[in-house]
Amino acid sequence: MAQPNRRAEGNLALSDMTETKTLPRTVGFWGTALLPVNGMIGSGIFALPAIMFAAVGNFAPWMMLLGALLILPLVLVFAALSTRFEVNGGPPIYVHAAFGPFLGFQSGWTRFASGVVAIAANTHVAVAFLAVLFPILNDPALKSVAVISFIIFMVSVNLVGMQTSVRTLGVMTVVKIVPLLVLIVVGLAMKDPAIGLRLPQFSEFESVVLLTFYAFMAFENCTMAAGEVRNPKRTIPLAMMTTLACVTLFYMLVIWTYAAIAPQADGNENALAAAASQLVGQVGVIVISLAAAFSIGANSLVGGIVLPRMTFGMAEQGTLPQIFAQVSNRFQTPHVSILFLGGMAILFSLWAGFATLAVASTLSRLVMYLLCALALPVLGHREAKRAPWWHLPVSVLAVISSLWVASQASAEAFQMLGFIMVVGTGFFFIAVRRKPLAEVVQS
Repeated sequence: MAQPNRRAEGNLALSDMTETKTLPRTVGFWGTALLPVNGMIGSGIFALPAIMFAAVGNFAPWMMLLGALLILPLVLVFAALSTRFEVNGGPPIYVHAAFGPFLGFQSGWTRFASGVVAIAANTHVAVAFLAVLFPILNDPALKSVAVISFIIFMVSVNLVGMQTSVRTLGVMTVVKIVPLLVLIVVGLAMKDPAIGLRLPQFSEFESVVLLTFYAFMAFENCTMAAGEVRNPKRTIPLAMMTTLACVTLFYMLVIWTYAAIAPQADGNENALAAAASQLVGQVGVIVISLAAAFSIGANSLVGGIVLPRMTFGMAEQGTLPQIFAQVSNRFQTPHVSILFLGGMAILFSLWAGFATLAVASTLSRLVMYLLCALALPVLGHREAKRAPWWHLPVSVLAVISSLWVASQASAEAFQMLGFIMVVGTGFFFIAVRRKPLAEVVQS
């Protein structure tokens, strides 16, 4: 049995986290950076160029920069929070420390629910891209088999170990990034990039900037696996800030390339495949379609890596049953949490109505962002040492941006979020019923 850490954070004492076994710290900077990169670069990069160019013309690349600036306060909030904790879990750990177990659980539960739905939905989209190359996958039965097979593959890789997961993710990242880099270099070398600064109308700006904000969501992925990152207090903030800058530049270059090669402005779902087709014909379509499938698959794999680490951390807190904190003796992975995630993802992939939950997935993540933004000044106020001056203004900006983006959500999204939280409330009280709440809440 690992000796507990006696250092307390806010009103959450890490010494009261029941650890079945300490997970080994095997992930360095590059492995940590792969988690937010593959969260932010998924399916959107293959559709956004056409959608944004259709809306705002050659100002579209600069919209990505504005989106990065909009989400920057949240990234800074998470960077500051990540320097306070060295355990797995991320957002629910932060919120628990600031506001207690109930809100901590809700932030983790809503993030888990949205993540499971995203894995199921993204895997369907990845198979749809492969169906362009292999039409047999258009058969509903075979498509379901392919989706389930990928989820089983994801679970198997994660069960074997964190290093295996990161290496697999690295390979998938190379497969998806290299074709896009080639497209950028060849496209910008052969065509006029059409860089411009024509400002769009405000109504266009408002709708498109929301898309750019959504493109950067999942930057916080690496915080959930902090317990397996080497020197997490330095590595995680550095990885988040570095990847935000690099992903922003990458998105801008991809949109410039699309504008230079194929500015049809028709909202094509695979705009980059159409652009590649103009350069090298059908070979370009095949390569970019494969890159899209790997990109979306890597996005799902990231969810399979980080979400079980979050439920593992919640179980250590006592807000999930302790079985979720079990660690495989052979592979040193949270096998119960991984298997549970895989099982839930398969169930949702088979349920035709799971798309109704997807409308609340973004909103639920915004709730988590809002709670974390509020947690930073609360934790700073409790510390004997004065917090850096920039924490409060950054938290205020993060709260404002989260509320503004959430205000754009539909009534259906809020209704579904309420349903998810009601279900989560039931799970919370089931999890703590055998343990007096006084043992979960730190005095």
